[in-house]
This record gives sequence, structure tokens and C-alpha cells, in this order.
Amino acid sequence: MSNVENLCNADERAEVLAWLSPLDPRIRHDDIRAHRVEDVGDWLLRTDEYRDWFGGTCGGEPDNLVLFCHGNPGVGKTYIR
Repeated sequence: MSNVENLCNADERAEVLAWLSPLDPRIRHDDIRAHRVEDVGDWLLRTDEYRDWFGGTCGGEPDNLVLFCHGNPGVGKTYIR
């Protein structure tokens, strides 16, 4: 594939992504970061369960490498660092 083809594909990809979501992720990130309160979520980072997961002592299985935080909208998942 030539550089011109790659450039066209990149342009098409950008158009499709803009069509799928008109939100600019960088602007959203900056907004969330600006409203973040210091030490939000530190309680989670201090739990034994988190430390075991982060340290890889949860059995050493590859599937233990994924941390999934779920909860209702607006409860603060995005603000945990």
C-alpha cells in the first residue's frame, strides 16, 4: 500500500469516526481532568484487593490483569485516577 493510499485511508477513518461520535476525546479528557478532585478514588487504591491485583498476586493468571469498574452513570468512575 502506498503512502497516498495510507493517507486516504486515514482521512476516511477520521471521517467515519467523526460521523460515529462528534465528541472530541481530547476536549472531553481536558474537561474531566479540570473537574477532578484530588484524592478521589484513593480508597480503592489502598484496598488489599487492588494491591493484590496490581502486584500480580491474584493467582498469576493472565485473566487477572483486567480491572473492570462498573457502576451507575455519574458515580465517579471516570474521575478515579
